[in-house]
Amino acid sequence: MSDQNESSTGSAREDARAKLATMQKKQSRQQRRGGVVVGAVVALVIIALVGAGAFFIKRDQDSKSAAGDIGVVKTYKNLKFDHVQGKVSYPQNPPVGGNHNPAWANCGIYDKVVPNEHAVHSLEHGAVWITYKPGSVSTADINLLKGKARTQSYILMSQDKTQSSPIVLSAWGKQMHLNSARDKKIDQFLKDYVQGPQTREPGAACSGAYDPNTGQTGGGM
Repeated sequence: MSDQNESSTGSAREDARAKLATMQKKQSRQQRRGGVVVGAVVALVIIALVGAGAFFIKRDQDSKSAAGDIGVVKTYKNLKFDHVQGKVSYPQNPPVGGNHNPAWANCGIYDKVVPNEHAVHSLEHGAVWITYKPGSVSTADINLLKGKARTQSYILMSQDKTQSSPIVLSAWGKQMHLNSARDKKIDQFLKDYVQGPQTREPGAACSGAYDPNTGQTGGGM
């Protein structure tokens, strides 16, 4: 009788140990799976944070770079000046010089985009080109720019939909980016560079050639 009891007790202990081992293995697998999931989530969070940090750092750097250019007159040298037909790829936007169309753009105020190749020829004749980015400049500022453009005959004013700043003033080899038409540096730029010392062909005409309104070239060349 005692042998049977001992046998039953031993069997029960073995069953218990087997069940305990099974439960421990199951728990261990669950923990490992949980660890993998948690690790993956943590890794994704870290990657997202690093990416976001890089984005904001780059954005801040770009903003600082753009802000550093505002109101600064930049000079560009060794510009080509051949007469060519067709489109020209310029390193600046808007361009400040380079090869250009034989027909200069007639100076004046235009509520549209003027082809770079014609405008650059006007710069060679001593014009200052005032460009503004539509949607980035208020109507009041546009009117203020137009008022300044009307004061002198060697000023070309037009839209530029791709420039990086709201307002840009360009002369041959000279350029300044601005945020507001109320910036007093505009008047100084016009004073310095309308028919200024940078002009390659001082006194050359700024009318009688390419009309941006019609797209036609007159007989004044």
